[in-house]
Amino acid sequence: MKKNITIKIAVIISRFNDDVTDKLKTGALERLAELGLSQEQLTVFDVPGAVEIPLIAKQCAKQKKYDAIICLGAVIRGETTHYDYVCEQVSQGCQQVMMQYDIPVIFGVLTTENTEQALDRVGGAHGHKGADAADAALEMIELMQQFN
Repeated sequence: MKKNITIKIAVIISRFNDDVTDKLKTGALERLAELGLSQEQLTVFDVPGAVEIPLIAKQCAKQKKYDAIICLGAVIRGETTHYDYVCEQVSQGCQQVMMQYDIPVIFGVLTTENTEQALDRVGGAHGHKGADAADAALEMIELMQQFN
């Protein structure tokens, strides 16, 4: 992808399960820096939990100043059905923002059965989903530029 200094990306991170989400955030921001983006091209928003991600994604999309929105969080199954509701709300909310505003909304929200599985996905046995989200954002920006 061409290094375009006009690219702007919003990165939204849930603080809940911060032992995992801090690693997602670090991985995404480090990868974006490796790909040539400066801190001035990134705006980072911390939200309390995953359920709050879609609202901030919508506010970012409404501003029409971002080329992509990266959503990062970790929903880890507990003993109740709360997990199922949270996963559904967050995934559908992010999808709605993407479709309504024609902006790539990258779903980097881990939905795992336990903390070990989540940690495996932030630099462990299953790669780094924060870095993967950064890669996906830039790929989608490039694809969307073909339609302008």
